[in-house]
Amino acid sequence: MTVASGPTPRLLTAGQLFLDLVFADLDGAPRLGEEHWTPAFGWGPGGIANYAIAAARLGVPTALVADAGSDPLSRLVRERLVDEGIVDAIREVSDWGLPVTAAMNYDGDRALVTGGRPAAPLASLLRDAPFTPVAALHLDDSVSPWIRERARRGTKVFADVGWDADEQWDAAALEVLEGCHAFLPNEAEARAYTRTDDARRAARSLAERVPLAVVTRGGHGALAVDSAAGDEVEIDAVAIDFVDATGAGDVFGGALAAAELTDWSLRERVEFATLVAAITVSRPGGAAAAPRLDELLPWLDAHPAAADPTRFAFLRDALHDSASSFSLFLTSHPTQGVNHP
Repeated sequence: MTVASGPTPRLLTAGQLFLDLVFADLDGAPRLGEEHWTPAFGWGPGGIANYAIAAARLGVPTALVADAGSDPLSRLVRERLVDEGIVDAIREVSDWGLPVTAAMNYDGDRALVTGGRPAAPLASLLRDAPFTPVAALHLDDSVSPWIRERARRGTKVFADVGWDADEQWDAAALEVLEGCHAFLPNEAEARAYTRTDDARRAARSLAERVPLAVVTRGGHGALAVDSAAGDEVEIDAVAIDFVDATGAGDVFGGALAAAELTDWSLRERVEFATLVAAITVSRPGGAAAAPRLDELLPWLDAHPAAADPTRFAFLRDALHDSASSFSLFLTSHPTQGVNHP
């Protein structure tokens, strides 16, 4: 793995990389023998790239650690990541091709079909990963020693363990969270892992494993429990016209990890991530539709019914001079408790 030159990363992202093809605004699932057309189409890097793109567009210097092939689709995805300003820390694997996911959006949700084979476990990739104050990872069993070592040095790891394809939801799978700062499941995952029928109880249970548990609830907002500070918040969704749910949870996670570099309160950080995710799902393309920092206030101004006018006052204060000055804050503001190598 060769890390490309670029700005010193403040956020490290690592996990499975995909090429996403997104078909939105469908009337329903295609039936055998049918062909459906939709003008609401997008494509771009997916998987862990959703985190990286969301954060980079918000002004955070971001590195991406993943496997990619030497095939044309892998090259296409890497070119798009470079265009986003993301530091390329990708390992090229000559006998493997990047998986491709087709996402079809209808009835308020999406169905996914992926072609290809999963990448190798992350541990070997992470050995030479750049040090950053915040990291966002798709976890597997191989990364526990790396997480504990980086946590000792001050890195706050935001974790996603993903959907359990076998739907066994064994709580033992969450042992990999040891050393992580935050866990970001959706409500279905949280309730399944904790064997609870309530999102709040699920979040509280998960907060016994990590300092920060955040349960995303789609159109119902999010719940966050900070067990270290004894803080708990419930955030309403931002009112939008839904178009495409692809990568929404990952974009939320990337924005929340970026917000960890600010001095905002827990409520403000989760509000910020909720806004970024809401704008993303209001247009097709997954993370390719994620907003840039200078889009946030104009979007709020153009959609006055999306949220109470005072809800994002903290963001207006942060951006009162310009998005570029706030981006500089994210780039250079020291993070308390980080022990640099």
